[in-house]
Amino acid sequence: MKKTLFLIFHGFDPNNGISQKISYQTDAIRACGMEVHLCYMKEDLSKQRLVDGTMIADYGTGTLSKIKKRTEFSSISKYAVRNHIDLVYIRSNHNANPFTIWMVKRMKRAGMKVVMEIPTYPYDSEYHAQGMDRQIFQDKLFRKCLAKQLDAIVTFSDADQIFGQKTIRISNGIDFNSIKIKTTHNSISNELNLIGVAEIHPWHGFDRVIKGLAAYYSKPQAINVMFHIVGYFFFDEDERQFRKMISDYHLERYVILYGKRHGTELDELFDKCNFGIGSLGRHRVGIQKIKTLKNREYAARGIPFVYSETDSDFDKMPYVLKVPADESAININDIIDFYRKQSMSPLEIRESIKNLSWENQMRIVLKEVFG
Repeated sequence: MKKTLFLIFHGFDPNNGISQKISYQTDAIRACGMEVHLCYMKEDLSKQRLVDGTMIADYGTGTLSKIKKRTEFSSISKYAVRNHIDLVYIRSNHNANPFTIWMVKRMKRAGMKVVMEIPTYPYDSEYHAQGMDRQIFQDKLFRKCLAKQLDAIVTFSDADQIFGQKTIRISNGIDFNSIKIKTTHNSISNELNLIGVAEIHPWHGFDRVIKGLAAYYSKPQAINVMFHIVGYFFFDEDERQFRKMISDYHLERYVILYGKRHGTELDELFDKCNFGIGSLGRHRVGIQKIKTLKNREYAARGIPFVYSETDSDFDKMPYVLKVPADESAININDIIDFYRKQSMSPLEIRESIKNLSWENQMRIVLKEVFG
């Protein structure tokens, strides 16, 4: 049985959305017949690098430990060599540097296949939009050199090359066992409930919905439209401005901020809601084509939804409403009209994306790597 080392450069928390995605991916690789080991960081009293819960490097505490966790990768390559790893699947942390390059070179010399997933591409504009250009200065210097050492780059974009390296193009996948399908098909009588679930950044464009609600409620309406927002704002200042916008438009009755919700609480919210709000502001960070996990989660729940980017898996689906990738307010009446015309049941929507299971997506990667 071939062995995979799934390498991430940050912590692993089962309650975190990114960590959950990684769990689905590793489970999918196992389902494809490979043995999988997960390498990650643990940062409590001291910083430690672990594989499957067993420490392979202890960096201690203080400033030196922060440096070591970003430069000491020999423990990873030694583990991979010692345990006869066949494939190293790296989740990029935008941390190309001489140390990651050296690590990959050593793995390649030992006969391993090495691929790197870039979760969002292009990503420079996201850092720039957040005033974080300095954080990827080194990455910009070395990423082409790092890419040259790899067998391929895994991407959720349509790019056939990234940094001069060939890509393996897949979609963000779904673990259907982890997502409960909506149990009711809500018809509109006098209320429409919108839901947006995200770690909230400006590129989600939820403010476009707020502006749309402000225009909608500028005159009396027969249908009460509510916007349920689940998740936390990545930056406190974004949350402050967002709440001010709600207040300025006097929408406190119609926009509910829940913070994080998981499990049964989240399932109950989806059962209440009719329509999903996907990303409406990817153009703000220069992204036109992307296959977001959120679109797939809405479809797996069995609800129609709206977004503004290009997503080839969904652009022609009858339960998807596309809106322009600009700063215009979302027309709430368009959503109401679109939803009224919907005839697909939650099960039919979910069945339409069976090909997007994580097992199918990771099988594409393994087939490209091993032939």
